[in-house]
Amino acid sequence: MNGSNVEHFIGLDIGTSAVRCVVGMYDPNGSSVPSIIGHGQSVNQGMRRGAVVHVDDVAEAIVQAITEAERISGMSIKHATVNVNGSHVSGLNSEGVIAISAANREITPEDRMRVEEAATIVSLPPNREIIQFFAKNYSLDGQRNIKDPVGMHGVRLEVDAHIVTAASPNLRNLDMALEKAEITPTHHTVSGLAAAEAVLTRQQREAGTALIDIGAGTTNLIVFEDGEVQHVAVLPIGGQHITNDLAIGLKTDIDVAEKVKVKHADLHRESKKMNATVKVGDKSHTFKFDEVAMVAEARVEELLEYVDKELHKIKRSRKLPGGIVLTGGTSKMPGIDEFAREKLQLPARIGKLQNVGGLVDTVEDQSYITVVGLMLLDMLLLPSLPPVHGKGVQNARAMMDGLIGRFRSK
Repeated sequence: MNGSNVEHFIGLDIGTSAVRCVVGMYDPNGSSVPSIIGHGQSVNQGMRRGAVVHVDDVAEAIVQAITEAERISGMSIKHATVNVNGSHVSGLNSEGVIAISAANREITPEDRMRVEEAATIVSLPPNREIIQFFAKNYSLDGQRNIKDPVGMHGVRLEVDAHIVTAASPNLRNLDMALEKAEITPTHHTVSGLAAAEAVLTRQQREAGTALIDIGAGTTNLIVFEDGEVQHVAVLPIGGQHITNDLAIGLKTDIDVAEKVKVKHADLHRESKKMNATVKVGDKSHTFKFDEVAMVAEARVEELLEYVDKELHKIKRSRKLPGGIVLTGGTSKMPGIDEFAREKLQLPARIGKLQNVGGLVDTVEDQSYITVVGLMLLDMLLLPSLPPVHGKGVQNARAMMDGLIGRFRSK
């Protein structure tokens, strides 16, 4: 178990509409990838747009998901790597500079840590704190774009970094819910990074790729280039907004609108459907398919406009060779990849789980991608690991070396 048995790894995704837990372990037969041995899911009614609004409700949802995962895996769960989500999460660029004082001017791991710490000295409001630090690249005596300066020689070391911050009250509320559920967060990480760990290849990270993880209340955007995180943003639109729009536009109840969205929202413009019919309880509800498609398209288009604005900020609009990878429950909407390709003028595809074994068929749904990624990060962040040489672990360890500079720990 995580914390007491390093063979097991736990991911806990506390989302706006649901809490999900995944338990992984290394296959005792020597497989190069971790196996999923347990999972759990529960409805979460204690969050709005990724932020805790009712601690007890969130704690109850955590307990329910954990209990199910324990039943399936046979493990007792007390620790987990947990995501931080919500529109209060934001990223900013920073730089750090230090002088190398060693007589031989050789850069040591301690020097690398010092320059990274220098980059974290930024002016933040008193109610915000740094949750993650990403070193994008280093410079040594004017030589730029160095991946890792350790072992090189010079007198002036610089780092170009991206820092992710979050509202301290939101983090405290999340920790309170975890404490009530008797779960200790091993690490906190942004949801987008976890989703990226589960679906992106090293080649995609190197080429330049944006991952769009569409949750219920918010959407995570994380941009990679040259193998490093370049930009992180949490956008205030998610799948629940489409449901709300349908409820208003179709003049129907939320539960009916949700079923309409899941069953009939379709961005394929050539669709020949005439009506969208769903059954809730004993009653059938029929709507015009064109009206459903129009409402869904308008909200997805707004979301993609937010994405493009973020890409413009870093001068990567229409300039990512690796294109767009979509994850999250809303990415199951038919035609959304083609729609994103058209609107963003970039290649677009739906993300698929990779480099995991075990009960994969039970967690292949898009809504499980983030929690599987959290499980993988839990594996990577443990103090000791078995000697595994699989592609997925190599990719992830390379990511650890360059991307996950620091996590916020309990």
